[in-house]
Amino acid sequence: MDLTERRVSSQTIFEGRIIKVTLDQAQLPDGKLASREVVYHPGGVAVLALDRDNTVYLVRQYRYPIQQLLLELPAGKLDHGTEESVLLGAQRELSEETGLKAAEWTYLGYTLASPGFCDEALHMYLARGLTRSPSHPDEDEFLDVVTMPFDQLVSQVMDGTITDGKTVSTTLKVKTLLGL
Repeated sequence: MDLTERRVSSQTIFEGRIIKVTLDQAQLPDGKLASREVVYHPGGVAVLALDRDNTVYLVRQYRYPIQQLLLELPAGKLDHGTEESVLLGAQRELSEETGLKAAEWTYLGYTLASPGFCDEALHMYLARGLTRSPSHPDEDEFLDVVTMPFDQLVSQVMDGTITDGKTVSTTLKVKTLLGL
């Protein structure tokens, strides 16, 4: 059975600095029409930076949409309208948020943030061979760098202390990849 929904029409209802929102009419597999609200996002990156003694680097920052402080991996959006590679975006975000540079990068694939309404893909990396330099967050970015043992991060993911999707996904992929 063909389960594809086909766009019949699309109207942009909002276009901001980061996202674009459309209201689409889609033809369903049975021929009926349905409205679909779609959020378009340039995508993002998340980096699990792991040093020689299995310490990870996280950032604590306030997330306005949910009105909470979250502990999460260094991450950020890819630059809109550029040909920035995913790896360059990951390197930029790690440096900006933590001041870290990595000699070894392992791509872990991507996860879809919430495909029921948004096309955002979050690309995940493991960064090793770390060296420090000064961090330089964006001017509207306020965060604290937090370190913890990788095992503690896994425990906090598993007990629900850490709920950020990109952090959960990346942590569990690294745990499986490295057998830690």
